[in-house]
Amino acid sequence: MKTEIKPEDTNRAAAFNLWMKSPMPMVTLVKTLDVSNLCKISRKKKMKFTMLMCWCVGKAAAGIEEFMTLPEDGSLFKYDSLAINTIVVNKNGGINSCDVSFVNDLLQFNDEYQHLTTKVIEEGVSVFKPESMIIGTSAMVQTELDCIVNQYTEKFANPMVMWGKYRKGIFKTMLPVSFQFHHVQMDGMQGAMFLEKLQETIKSLRI
Repeated sequence: MKTEIKPEDTNRAAAFNLWMKSPMPMVTLVKTLDVSNLCKISRKKKMKFTMLMCWCVGKAAAGIEEFMTLPEDGSLFKYDSLAINTIVVNKNGGINSCDVSFVNDLLQFNDEYQHLTTKVIEEGVSVFKPESMIIGTSAMVQTELDCIVNQYTEKFANPMVMWGKYRKGIFKTMLPVSFQFHHVQMDGMQGAMFLEKLQETIKSLRI
């Protein structure tokens, strides 16, 4: 559920006053992650790497309070659920958005991910969950990328996690990840904490 809240009643009051009317309030952090464990799980369990990344993004974000608030149209809103957005190429070659509700159970998340993305591929119709706090993702696996800076639009201030093709080494598989967020929602401290939690989640995942 989505509820409007007063910025002065939150720990984001100062940030709201500073950055709400900024023409470019987005911040981008970049970190190279060790995704060897996800590649191993993907191969052994026949799970999509992108799905695993999306679940890890949700798991890392769920433990950080700031992810549950978001500025929109000059106001601040609080959410009680998270969903991960993934971009899907439909059967006609176009792209659609697909929001997948985050749950702690990876197998349950995988089932919904597979069901919804298959539906989007076949029907070419996006799936949105407007009552959840959406974390966007975008996987551009056609090439290796060092950094991605997304466009900023007043229509989409949600946090965004982006990556390209992972890099296979002799002992490790590495993946540079760009994380973009609105400065009203969180500071660099919480952004850096999220990236650390994301790495920890990836390394510790067991199925």
